[in-house]
Amino acid sequence: MKYYRSHILIGINETSIAAGVQGFILALRKELGKVGLSDEINLLETGPLGFFGKGICLTVYPENIHYENVKIEDVQELVEEHFLKGRPVPRLILEASSKFQPQFNYKKRIVLRNSGLIDPESIDAYLGTGGYEAWEKALLNMQPQQIVEEVKASGLRGRGGAGFPVGLKWSFTAPLEAKQKYVVVNADEGEPGTFKDRLIMEGDPHQLLEGTMICARAIGATKAYIYIRGEYKLCIMRLQKAIDQCRAYGIIGENIFDSGFDLDIEIKIGAGAYVCGEETALIESLEGNRGHPRWKPPFPGVKGLWQAPTVVNNVETLANVPYIIANGADEFKKHGTPECSGTKVYTILGDVAYPGLCEVDMGTPLRTIINDYAGGMKKGFKFKAALVGGAAGVILSDRLLDVNMDLVSLDEYSAVLGSGAILVMNEHQSIVDILWSILRFFRHESCGQCAPCKNGTQLLYRLINKIKKGEGTMDDVDMMITVAETMQYTSFCALGQSPIMAVRSAIENFRDEFIAITKE
Repeated sequence: MKYYRSHILIGINETSIAAGVQGFILALRKELGKVGLSDEINLLETGPLGFFGKGICLTVYPENIHYENVKIEDVQELVEEHFLKGRPVPRLILEASSKFQPQFNYKKRIVLRNSGLIDPESIDAYLGTGGYEAWEKALLNMQPQQIVEEVKASGLRGRGGAGFPVGLKWSFTAPLEAKQKYVVVNADEGEPGTFKDRLIMEGDPHQLLEGTMICARAIGATKAYIYIRGEYKLCIMRLQKAIDQCRAYGIIGENIFDSGFDLDIEIKIGAGAYVCGEETALIESLEGNRGHPRWKPPFPGVKGLWQAPTVVNNVETLANVPYIIANGADEFKKHGTPECSGTKVYTILGDVAYPGLCEVDMGTPLRTIINDYAGGMKKGFKFKAALVGGAAGVILSDRLLDVNMDLVSLDEYSAVLGSGAILVMNEHQSIVDILWSILRFFRHESCGQCAPCKNGTQLLYRLINKIKKGEGTMDDVDMMITVAETMQYTSFCALGQSPIMAVRSAIENFRDEFIAITKE
């Protein structure tokens, strides 16, 4: 095994590619070779390093130095100062890294434990971290029912927004007798401001595949589909490469590890319809039909893809499974709260000092996430509100800054954890404008299948437009709640049932702001 005195981890993602990271890597390799350091410095292309809007980013180990917004013209200075003379370049160092370290603490991570540390396009790198050992254990040393019971015991709940117990969901499908069963991975991720699943897949695609394999074994499925939105080009490429590597290594295919179990995994590309985040609409789209939700029951676990028993799980949900099987339910439950075990991945955006990706224990207070993982508010600004969970989420005021971010604690305030997006707003942001943007989105994305949603989203948009222009009254404001409540109880699927959360939380928490711009 070759040893290096330093490792340069370069985050390869959609943002850094747009900033010209490939040209930067070529220049850095050339400069290291020019000064004779190619054999001493390991240059590793990896997944997202955890911070956004910072262009090309590097992490240097073992020094644990984080560089941001580096450019090709910085290469010579970096090599001469840091790697030849041992003097880091202060002007390029990520300021946040000296202020708060939890963002870079991998010991507390489950889903992101490899992201930013290994080459996501190398199956050997994943195997070197213990990858696919959980799959081997599940396939050769556990019965399907044992897998289901272990996941049940872990307390893992769905990470796609609904929070349904995962082991319980699998238990509905596992005992059914059927010629064919399916696993469908929901990688559509259409929630505004939410892209944590994209970063999970970019940073560690094999972990998602391993969780998918274990799920398939647990329920007796021999075919799995990853339904992913077409805009996720890098994810699609890395997932396909990972699938091909697994086939070549005999990790999927026929008679895997001489177990008699067959499994194939295939990618299906979606067209980006928000409604296809609903599992039955996703299934309709996967079958080649228009993405309209189905009537339930029957649920997909009984009659799903092509009327066969099907388990649909979110990317983050399945990425937790290898850890549970490898380490046991009790180890998983050391994270989080008794009611909501494990961790949660968030994308923190908006008026914070350092927007980024983080993974924290369930139950971590919102204030801690903002301050310790995003550096607090931007300099000179004060916290006003946070939109938690995307368009289908809630707008929290400063009164709830110390709320514990888990499904049970938020439910006490009629709030939801949602998809994992946290959009932070300063005191100058308009809640009316935010609500207008949300309702415009729902109007655009309504599939038109049911009248309450089709007509309700149009009416809500007309009302908020009227209010935004200063032409509305408080009767119009209260009418929005009435319309959204009606949609909540009469709409066919979660799309039409969701606007009430943003509408009610905006109006109840920031009513004075609506009063200020309405007519008598």
